[in-house]
Amino acid sequence: MRIVLPLLALALSASAERIVRFISDDGQIYTGDAILPEGTTDASKRRYFTVTDEVKNITTLLAPMAPEKTRTVRCVGFNYAAHAEEANITIPDFPILFFKPWTALAPPNGPVPVTEGYQTQGNFTSEMDYESELVVVISKAAYNITVDQALDHVLGYASGYDVSHRGWQIDRGGEPQPQYSMGKDADGWAPWGPVLVTKDLIPNPQNLSIFAKVNGVTMQNDTTANMLFGVADLVSFFSMGITLLPGDIIYTGTPSGVQLGKPDPVWLVDGDVVEVGLEGLGTCTSTITYSNATESAFDPILGFTGVKG
Repeated sequence: MRIVLPLLALALSASAERIVRFISDDGQIYTGDAILPEGTTDASKRRYFTVTDEVKNITTLLAPMAPEKTRTVRCVGFNYAAHAEEANITIPDFPILFFKPWTALAPPNGPVPVTEGYQTQGNFTSEMDYESELVVVISKAAYNITVDQALDHVLGYASGYDVSHRGWQIDRGGEPQPQYSMGKDADGWAPWGPVLVTKDLIPNPQNLSIFAKVNGVTMQNDTTANMLFGVADLVSFFSMGITLLPGDIIYTGTPSGVQLGKPDPVWLVDGDVVEVGLEGLGTCTSTITYSNATESAFDPILGFTGVKG
């Protein structure tokens, strides 16, 4: 069997709190409610989960939802004032929206592929960067809803890594504004998870600590209280004349501490390990992995599963 229960049905059940999806040692994919030991909120290091009263070992932890369940991945640029300031960007009056394709979606632990076009070539430097973000998943359709209605349309939250290449985003992005797509949208450039925490456990998404580490060193350390536009604002704004559908995902922006804007940036290179996470949601751990692949390892059920070539 592929799953134990459909994701939305499981999440909307009375008992579901942390939705987890994984491959077990029997080769099957399971979706269940991750029951963690008392005092533990990070499911990323667990080696087994109990599904329908049966213990299942984990061989591969997947993103909480199959990419094929997501129609759009919306992302927010410069949603923390300090991040806009460090990048020398005017603080926006409205949310800055860009999109990632669903082929960017990836499990919480695994490789971030950097294919040949994103690697250093001649005088073009590979400017790979990290961005830790709060991820929001939509539960039911939303169209022209108010801020007060917005959280009623949220299923839950997760941690996410908005993988970014500043060379393609900015240096080769054109003027006067950067173009996000080529610097943000490669296959596997949106790891998220490790579980989907339902909103019942996170009644206020605007008081969560958020962090990023590179090779064990903390690079970002902030709180979602400092978002310029909170979750309710974003969900309402993005529903303005555009339908949000169940399973749609929103990456809500990153705090300061990235390499963009630093006088002497240290860009990520092959083998660097990036950890991103939020309080109560868990950690995603990704390894920057150079590849000369000519075939993608993306799968609509599994997400981006590895590096070919």
